[in-house]
Amino acid sequence: MTAETATPVENLTLWQRVHTHLREEILSGELPAGSELQEVALSKTLGVSRGPIREAIGRLAAEGLVTVRPRRGAVVRALSSDEFIEAYQVREALETMAVRLAVPKLTGDNVAALERGIDEMSACGASGDVQGFFEANTAFHLVFFDAAGNRMLAELYRHLRGQIDRHRLRSLELRGDVSRSIAEHKAILRAARAGDVERAVHLVSEHIRVPQIRLLVEDHLEPATEAAR
Repeated sequence: MTAETATPVENLTLWQRVHTHLREEILSGELPAGSELQEVALSKTLGVSRGPIREAIGRLAAEGLVTVRPRRGAVVRALSSDEFIEAYQVREALETMAVRLAVPKLTGDNVAALERGIDEMSACGASGDVQGFFEANTAFHLVFFDAAGNRMLAELYRHLRGQIDRHRLRSLELRGDVSRSIAEHKAILRAARAGDVERAVHLVSEHIRVPQIRLLVEDHLEPATEAAR
């Protein structure tokens, strides 16, 4: 059975696989900004029909990872400083709300999940596993959304992840190394375990602002949050 004559469920599974493959290549930098995604070439390279590839590219476009050009294929989008800052501003708003809701509700299992996330980040950082580090990082932050118990908030955050993940290598570059990030996660965990809501919210906010502030400094701008102090 060919991909063109497969059942809807099989087609859905196929385009999801193509989407995951292309998305990881974009996020890892293997497909840098400006790379063209041609349906015919990808069909030959990946050994699938053009239908699933078209679906996958459409999803990547919806996530802001590629730009589709009529009759010319798609191209991996370049990042802008404005997009980076906007994405992280929204992330800060969502995460601080999640932490505020979650900390009073944290269970032993939630705390254990946060600890595992930090252990995995530390191990991946030590071995140079950047992909593993970001996966563990994401899992750590998702614990608060799961514990918050607000389905709409969690859905908004998961939708934003497509944009946040697009900037993850740039974020790591701005932070300098993973050791500071791990230390910040440990401080967040300590506050959350102690039930100190305001402290946890403050630490999460500061953690998310680090790359924003450094980017603004790089661009010779004065962060509004610093100017207001």
